[in-house]
Amino acid sequence: MSSRNPGIELDLDWVQRTIVNLPAVNRRAETLPKKRTVKKAWQAAWLLRATTCIDLTTLSGDDTFSNVQRLCYKAQHPIRDDLIKALDMQDAGIAVGAVCVYPARVQEAVQCLKAAGINNIPVASVATGFPAGQTPLETKLIEIKRAVESGASEIDIVISRTKALHGDWKDIYNEVKACKKVCGEGVHMKTILGTGDLGTMTNVYKASLVAMMAGSDFIKTSTGKEGVNATLPVGLVMVRAIREYYQKTGYKVGFKPAGGIRSAKDACTWLALMKEELGDEWMRNDLFRIGASSLLTDIERQIYHYVTGRYAAAHQLPMA
Repeated sequence: MSSRNPGIELDLDWVQRTIVNLPAVNRRAETLPKKRTVKKAWQAAWLLRATTCIDLTTLSGDDTFSNVQRLCYKAQHPIRDDLIKALDMQDAGIAVGAVCVYPARVQEAVQCLKAAGINNIPVASVATGFPAGQTPLETKLIEIKRAVESGASEIDIVISRTKALHGDWKDIYNEVKACKKVCGEGVHMKTILGTGDLGTMTNVYKASLVAMMAGSDFIKTSTGKEGVNATLPVGLVMVRAIREYYQKTGYKVGFKPAGGIRSAKDACTWLALMKEELGDEWMRNDLFRIGASSLLTDIERQIYHYVTGRYAAAHQLPMA
């Protein structure tokens, strides 16, 4: 991981003077999928890079030990071994960025990874009343504490969108800062803004700044449960906030789009956004993650096509 963001004092003047030009944001976002494409060997390389940035996720009410176990195995072997060998990448250590589960499944995920001899993939846990965040702060902090005690080394928290809509930025700052303190030194914290619930792009920018000021290591678009999740205009606004925060403080904060990212083409577009707005350093998994459950299937399918010249049937690719 990169050097961590310790946070700064809340600067409400900086937050309140923020204004987002929505038409300009939309025009810039529209250029990415239309003009930024990679083909053939370059596409295969970008898709392998995207694979290493995935937080392979299961956040369902019917999660069981068996599907957590399957998820953990897939995390270490995201692309079929024969395809990796055909690309001469068998020594590159291609694995996903993390496995992401509910707090109740953290211990199982840790056990499954350990049993498989996998020690290079962290376990991430959502917390703080995910996805709504409508629980008291005391309950949120207890949930973080228990997830960390169970073995989670990354925590994805959610902000109170109600407070963001009311402009209660100081309360959000204090809550995020309290969550970071409970996470402790060895745990990285991603703050989910729930951008689909924030109403305006200006609120998205302000929430991004406040979360970073409070010490977030990453800012994340969505829970995946909102009506609107990760979109390129939202991503552009958030990475511009990351860039401004870095320019003013010198602290690098990571970015995680989540929800609705299902195709290999989408993954390449998000990587292009990171490259153009923040630079190559933000194309690695210490500063960029993609929250996804079904994305990996299409990435593997596209790599299969690159290697063999044909598309795989569903039963030819291992489930995540």
